[in-house]
Amino acid sequence: MTKHYYCNPLKSLWALLAFLALPLTALAQGDSPPPVLDSGDTAWMIVASVLVLFMTLPGLALFYGGLVRAKNVLSILVQCLVIASVMSLLWVIYGYTFAVTDGNAFIGSSSQLFLKGLTEDTVNGTIPNSVYVMFQMTFAIITPALMVGAFAERMKFTAVMIFSILWFTFSYLPVWHMAWNGGGLFAGWGVEDFAGGTVVHINAGVAGLLACIMVGKRQGYGKVLMAPHNVPMTVIGAAMLWVGWFGFNAGSELAANGSAGMAMLVTQIATAAAVIAWLAMEWAVSGRPTAVGAATGAVAGLVAITPASGSCGPMGAILIGLASGAVCYLTATTMKRKLGYDDSLDVFGVHGIGGIVGAVLTAVCMAPALGGSAGADFNMVSQIIVQSKSILVTIIWSGAVAGVILSVLKATIGLRVSENDEEIGLDQTEHNESAYE
Repeated sequence: MTKHYYCNPLKSLWALLAFLALPLTALAQGDSPPPVLDSGDTAWMIVASVLVLFMTLPGLALFYGGLVRAKNVLSILVQCLVIASVMSLLWVIYGYTFAVTDGNAFIGSSSQLFLKGLTEDTVNGTIPNSVYVMFQMTFAIITPALMVGAFAERMKFTAVMIFSILWFTFSYLPVWHMAWNGGGLFAGWGVEDFAGGTVVHINAGVAGLLACIMVGKRQGYGKVLMAPHNVPMTVIGAAMLWVGWFGFNAGSELAANGSAGMAMLVTQIATAAAVIAWLAMEWAVSGRPTAVGAATGAVAGLVAITPASGSCGPMGAILIGLASGAVCYLTATTMKRKLGYDDSLDVFGVHGIGGIVGAVLTAVCMAPALGGSAGADFNMVSQIIVQSKSILVTIIWSGAVAGVILSVLKATIGLRVSENDEEIGLDQTEHNESAYE
C-alpha cells in the first residue's frame, strides 16, 4: 500500500524560520561568533612587529652607541643584541603567560607556560595569536635595553644581564599585567596607557636611575670631557627610533583602522614639537642648537606621546610634544647637574620624566575640547588622579625591585668593572674587541 505524505506549508515555514533563528538564539544565550582573521590587520601587525624590533636593533643600539666614548661602543651594541636574544626566549618560556593571561590584579597565571596551546590557527581578535605574541615580545625586548644607557661605560656585562633578567621578571611583567590585562590594577582604575608610558618608559627610567646611583659615577665624571664619540651614529639611531615608533604606537591598536592612523599622526606631531622645544631651550641656554639635542628631543617626544597616542588629537599632541621637550631638557641638564647623579645617556631624564609628563597629560589631552577621544561625561580631574596613581605605583614598584636586585648583585658578584678596566674601556676588557683600529 502506497503512503501519501502531506506537506503542510505553514509548518514548513515555521521550521525554516526556526532554523534560521538558531544563530540568534545562540547569541541570546551568551555565545559569541567565532573570531575571524582579517588579512589587513594581520599584515599591518606583522609590519608593526618588525618596526618595534627595528627600534632596538639597530635603532637604540646606534643611538646609545654613538653617545658613549669610542672605547665602549661595542659594549653597548653587545648589551642590546644579547638582551634582545635573552628576552625573546624568556617571553615565550614564561613572560607571555604571566603578563597576558588572567590571574589577579598584579600578575597572570602559569596556564600558558612555553606558549602552551599556541598553534598557527590560534586567533587573538582579528590577528593570529602568534603575531600578537611576537608584537608584545618586541616590547619586552626594548624595555630592559633602554636601561643600559643609564649605567653605560662602567657596569659588568654579567651584572647587566642578571639585572635585566630579574628586573624583567619581577617588574616588567607585573606592570604589564597591571596596565594591559583587563583584570589588572591599573585597568581596573581606568588608567589610559595606550602603548606603554608606565609599562615601558617610567618602569625602565626609574630602574635606570636606581642603577646608575648604585653603580656609582664614571671615573672623572664632571671633570673629564665625556663627549659622544660619533654624533652621526646617534642621529641615525634616533631617526630609526622615530620610524620604528610608528609600529610601537600605531601598532598598539592591533588593527589597521582609523585609531591606528590617528595614533600614527599624533606620534609624528608630538615628536616634531618636542624637537623644536628642546632646541629652543638649548639655544636659549647655551647659545647653539646641537644635533645631539635634536636627536634627544625627538626621543623625548616619542616617549611622551606613547601613553596618549590612542586617545589624544593633533592639538593635544603639540601640547605633549612641547611640554616633554622642555621638561626633559631641564631634567637631563639642570636637574642632573644639581643632584649629581651620573645617568650616562639620560635614561631617567628622557624616558622616566618623558613617560611621567605623557601619562599626566594624557588625562588632559583626551578631553573632547582638545580633540581627544573621551566621551561627553569625561572628568579630567578624576582621570588625572588615576593616571597619577598608576605613575606612583610604577615608580615604587620598579624602584623597589631594582633596588633589591642591585643590592644583592653588589654584595655578591659586584656591579662595576675595576678602575683599570674602566680606564681601558669595556670593549677590550669585557669583550676583547675594539670598534676602531
